[in-house]
Amino acid sequence: MTTVQQQAMDWNSLAARALAGALITRDDARAVLRAHDDELLAQLAAAYQVRRHFWSNRVRLHFLLNAQSGLCPEDCHYCSQSAISTAEIDKYPLLARDRILAAAGRAATLNAGTFCLVISGRSPGERVFEKVLDAVRAVRATYDLRVCACLGLLNQDQAQRLREAGVTQVNHNLNTSERFHPEVCTTHEFADRRRTVEHVRAAGLKTCSGGIIGMGESDDDVIDLALALRELGVRSVPVNFLIPIPGTPFEDRGTLDPRRCLRVLCLFRLVMPSSELRIAGGREVHLRSMQVMGLYPANSIFIGDYLTTPGQATRADLEMIRDAGFVLEAPDGSALEGDPLEGISAPVPA
Repeated sequence: MTTVQQQAMDWNSLAARALAGALITRDDARAVLRAHDDELLAQLAAAYQVRRHFWSNRVRLHFLLNAQSGLCPEDCHYCSQSAISTAEIDKYPLLARDRILAAAGRAATLNAGTFCLVISGRSPGERVFEKVLDAVRAVRATYDLRVCACLGLLNQDQAQRLREAGVTQVNHNLNTSERFHPEVCTTHEFADRRRTVEHVRAAGLKTCSGGIIGMGESDDDVIDLALALRELGVRSVPVNFLIPIPGTPFEDRGTLDPRRCLRVLCLFRLVMPSSELRIAGGREVHLRSMQVMGLYPANSIFIGDYLTTPGQATRADLEMIRDAGFVLEAPDGSALEGDPLEGISAPVPA
């Protein structure tokens, strides 16, 4: 038996342990991240065993709206909307309700199950918060969409009010490990982020929290992030891959390759077997021609653009899902029937 064959059996063993609910050891987690390229397909096959058990061959789509851009007092070093960023981005206050509704309509047309409403800033003031609640009620009354709100740091009362308005989940990323967090941001602490996730969970909302890979963190930082998310019982996990945006402190950090990204996704699947795992920002930049392979550990993607960076063309995303034999998931969790490309116009030749 060759070394590669022996390792493939080890990955299958890790998958079996994940399916049994056991937490893999730190040494095993490091092995996932440091495996030789020859073992990548075996790792993906093992992660897919776990993904298929909980999510079948379905892919969940999220549609993101940057409803308030820039104007943020925080100093998150990766972010083009931060107070210390000189990146050239659009800056605007909260969009009017009709524009938010129009974006939700676009999400529904694309068969996205979740509409993600994001605003920049440390924490919403009462006037903006009330407008967000009003927009959420309008979206829920008009479209068959789950609504995810990403509003910065929240207290317990705000989380409860979001639930009462019809929000189904709240996103607030831990971003990285507690150890590495001071290298990423100094205007709030890791504990502030964790506390917001705890408030969301206490309010009975679905927790959505993930991180950003490629900011200079170590393997153990990646592992610690995954373990922290598992400890918090996070149900939806977006994994972002840093896009080094000119004008941000992290503009020169770019050490990722597609194989590293895939190993990270495999690790998160094995640590959080039943959670929704989403390939988020940086998918197109860092996975490139290997994007579809990310759907073997992950079961969700964003369709359309991100906060301040463009995404892949919608038709290309849907073709990728269809061609690999995956099917779209409806808001109720069932598989959507029919061609996902129906009603999606082809790109106009240059």
